[in-house]
Amino acid sequence: MGSIGAKEVPVLLSPEGRRIDGRRLDELRALKITAGALHEADGSAYVEWGANKVMAAVYGPREVHPRHLQQNNKAIVQCRYNMAAFSVDERKRPGLDRRSQEISKVISEAFESVIFAEEYPRTSIDVYIEVLQANAGTRCAGIVAASVALADAGIPMVDLLPAVAVGKVAGEIALDLKKEEDNFGEADLPMALVPQSGRLVLLQMEGHMTAPELARALELGVRGCRSIYETMKQALRERYATGTGAEPQGAA
Repeated sequence: MGSIGAKEVPVLLSPEGRRIDGRRLDELRALKITAGALHEADGSAYVEWGANKVMAAVYGPREVHPRHLQQNNKAIVQCRYNMAAFSVDERKRPGLDRRSQEISKVISEAFESVIFAEEYPRTSIDVYIEVLQANAGTRCAGIVAASVALADAGIPMVDLLPAVAVGKVAGEIALDLKKEEDNFGEADLPMALVPQSGRLVLLQMEGHMTAPELARALELGVRGCRSIYETMKQALRERYATGTGAEPQGAA
């Protein structure tokens, strides 16, 4: 290991091109999705993605609160993304911090672009995303969970919305960063797209990439999203086949 100041920097990429957890550069972490995990919500999903554990619940369409946000020609989409105080190594302050508010807004805007909101004027579609355990890529895991929860609630959408983060690790473009790669890598590029059209509805970047690196990152991200999309569809097939959601494993 090297060190920068007091921080120990792990070896992120082996000479054989393997990452810190043994994955190839183009390999996703293990992904498990359970649709219909909560019985009281209109729609729900539980996602285990690597060491991330995320629950999403959808309520609505229902009356808008506060009422002044009501729109006469369409539903509004309200999203609340929150990281539980116990979700990270160092306990965070409970409640929505500035980062959570920013991510909530970004996710709301992403889903506004795919939900047929005009079908439900003067109502609200409320999406709650709770990160129970965090290990990088939580906004992408939240979007995946919320998308499956919206489908579980019967909310009409253009399509499901897969999401994944691509980054730059030890000078190489890598798919689906884990915590150490996110902390010590050179760039992070979370993205979400509509699979059938390839339309990007979320694209953010922290760090720096060259134009060829960005092109490679987008290529990897699209391929990753299409793989995640198949897992999302399978979770919904299993939900519809049984008629009831399975209890999520590992959730309290």
